[in-house]
Amino acid sequence: MEQTKKTIFSAVQPSGDITLGNYLGAIKNWVNLQDEYNCIYSIVDMHAITVRQTPAELRKRSLELLMQYIACGIDPEKAILFIQSHVPAHAQLSWVLSCNTQMGELSRMTQFKDKSKKHADDINAGLFTYPVLMAADILLYKADLVPVGNDQLQHLELARDIANRFNFHYGDVLTVPEAYIPKAGARIMSLQSPESKMSKSDPNPNGFIKLLETKDDTIRKFKRAVTDSDNEIRKSPDKPGISNLLDIYCAVTGKTTEEAEAEFAGKGYGDFKLAVGETVADSLEPIRAKFDQLSKDKAYVEEIYKNGAQQANYIAQRVLGKVYKKVGFIV
Repeated sequence: MEQTKKTIFSAVQPSGDITLGNYLGAIKNWVNLQDEYNCIYSIVDMHAITVRQTPAELRKRSLELLMQYIACGIDPEKAILFIQSHVPAHAQLSWVLSCNTQMGELSRMTQFKDKSKKHADDINAGLFTYPVLMAADILLYKADLVPVGNDQLQHLELARDIANRFNFHYGDVLTVPEAYIPKAGARIMSLQSPESKMSKSDPNPNGFIKLLETKDDTIRKFKRAVTDSDNEIRKSPDKPGISNLLDIYCAVTGKTTEEAEAEFAGKGYGDFKLAVGETVADSLEPIRAKFDQLSKDKAYVEEIYKNGAQQANYIAQRVLGKVYKKVGFIV
């Protein structure tokens, strides 16, 4: 990694297909960051097992997510791309950081409360402590910046608190990360419930677009998108459905809201939704094609995640070694 560049770390759980919201809100921005920063991207399979998994499915989803990353434009020659469980230092640092984290801090985590309600039959210790593992993920790589949405800001604040506390007791060892919040495309909403963020966990499959969906399915979902009775294409707080479609169109085309509003002035909602659907579907076609190509070259995919783990291990072991020495372990 180039020492003059700042380091960005980000990660995604292999919990299913990437949605259009994930892509426009996060991954598309990650691609643009590769030349400006040292980028480290991880598939955090260790986080996934806080909820009961089918092992074969978890392995399949982890590899598919890796391939989707690459298909979206993450370049293994420019960024470090690896699977979390391939770097033992994540679990090792997490234990040390757990001993520097307060129970009260973890009990206030909003996502723990939410997930406990969803999985009331399996409120395990990992679900409670996984924000510490998340902190370890970030702090292992001396990340200066972490791309986050509003729903993850609380976890980043905890990582900062843990790093500051550790540094206070043991000296200046851990880099305290800052939030990197993209200016555009950060919040894509559901096509069926535009007051809610687009999510693959939406019970209505018409609410979200998966990157690997067919062109016809993508267009069909946009045709069914919720709008309003006004029939005027403009962005406004009282028009959440139309505002969301405008945001999506602008994020894909690079146009401003004003340019998009002018383009569709006088057009009906039907024409507008079809145009947005076709534009999105066409923009995703190269991603689908690249994914299909990668799916047929398992040796190349394996080479990428092994090389990524080797690079990640090199950085992580150096940081872990310093931490171990500071806390009094024999290294």
